[in-house]
Amino acid sequence: MHFKDAVFLEDLCPKLRNRRWRRSLHDYTNKSCIYCGCPSESIDHVLPRSRGGISITKNCVPACLSCNGQKSNLDALDWYRKQRFYDPRRAMAIKAWTDGDLRLAMRLLEWSKPKKDKNSEIFVEAA
Repeated sequence: MHFKDAVFLEDLCPKLRNRRWRRSLHDYTNKSCIYCGCPSESIDHVLPRSRGGISITKNCVPACLSCNGQKSNLDALDWYRKQRFYDPRRAMAIKAWTDGDLRLAMRLLEWSKPKKDKNSEIFVEAA
């Protein structure tokens, strides 16, 4: 049998492909919201669909329901800059994600997480 002759389950069930794609977006950020860091429960369009945004990896980010609902159809970076949990490293991660550089986005998100001090139970800001 040749590769071209194979029938893939994803070809028979497009919803399965969509579900796997959505899961992979959450896996990139360890199931955390790209905006605030809380557990992600939804996918947010950085450029909203109502403004012409499409469902591709560069335009879709994992978000918690709160951030996704508050952002609504606003520009992601403008909305994010006004939030009390704004972190410039996360803003750069969002920009890198939309530019298609997921590797840089993941590195910036890792730097934005508070690190636990080895000698105590205190969290310290990542340098």
